[in-house]
Amino acid sequence: MADNDALLHFVSSVANDAHVKVEETLGDGFVRLNISEAERRQAKHDIRTFEDIVVELLRNSRDAHARRIFVANSRDGEMRSLTVLDDGVGVPRHLHEKIFEPRVTSKLDTMVTDRWGVHGRGMALFSVRSNVADARVAASDSHKGMALSILSDTTALPERADQSSWPSVGIGEDGRPAIGTGPHNIVRRVVEFAVEHPEVEVYIGTPTEIVATLHILARDELDSARLLFCDDPERLAVWQRPAACADAAELVRIARSIGLAVSERTAHRVLGGEAACVGPVLHLVMPAPEPGEKRRPDIFRDRRGLRVHHTDLSAFRRGLEDAFDVIGERYYVHMKGEPRVTIGRDSITVRYDIEKED
Repeated sequence: MADNDALLHFVSSVANDAHVKVEETLGDGFVRLNISEAERRQAKHDIRTFEDIVVELLRNSRDAHARRIFVANSRDGEMRSLTVLDDGVGVPRHLHEKIFEPRVTSKLDTMVTDRWGVHGRGMALFSVRSNVADARVAASDSHKGMALSILSDTTALPERADQSSWPSVGIGEDGRPAIGTGPHNIVRRVVEFAVEHPEVEVYIGTPTEIVATLHILARDELDSARLLFCDDPERLAVWQRPAACADAAELVRIARSIGLAVSERTAHRVLGGEAACVGPVLHLVMPAPEPGEKRRPDIFRDRRGLRVHHTDLSAFRRGLEDAFDVIGERYYVHMKGEPRVTIGRDSITVRYDIEKED
């Protein structure tokens, strides 16, 4: 064994050592590390609680160069559901299953050592899947970000009993947020990560809150013309797709396709601007300003669009169908499906898909 190690060290010292680390090249920058390299990168990985999984997924998004991370978290009986979305580099579709295999990584020449240990040896997602009921890539592609969904049995992988409390946060001597008391639950892990990486906007909420937040943020960022003529939301980045939905049924479908299950009633509330959204974690946990200090504006309240009840929206859509009949009869065209109505911050956009008569 010692002779083999000496030989590997010699080869690495006189040549590019990439080939010594790699068992298989998978394309698009992904490789499978060989066993010795994976072991060198601290092969033992111990996930003891569900909170450890949250940390691993946040670190994955960070290492994918994400600048926004959204954590959708809920529990039904003994099953915990978690979907983490980000705006990072994404994973090509043909690698959606490969990334859960041991020693598969996109970080051949880089490792990250942070407060949680070593990251970048190709074992995190393998360890995650090994400890939960289901782990899958809900949606991702190159340069489109990621949505990764987890389903965990809390009787098999424990979690903290108190998942509703937020930790107390103050200002340390260095002027940065300092986390105080509170249970070491999922929220605390997200807050700790947000404090450690203030350059990343991190959001946490229920699936409904995250869908509402994605809808508002993406509509605020994307050009209205791009949204209006977006026939296929999957052309957009994963986190932007809820903004391109013109009706509740489409929003339900798109939300489910990115790991966020919502009802059609909830989708109507989101499109009508009635569903609550969440702000970045750091904005939420920062201590209240001193008297006379200017408070940070509530950008999410400012971005919220016109509120239209779903029954009024249905009546409006029926009126649009009647109005279209005038053009349809005169120019021999038919409307395909329902009119697509998009409620914006200060506008209502209507789109008709049509086909000509033969």
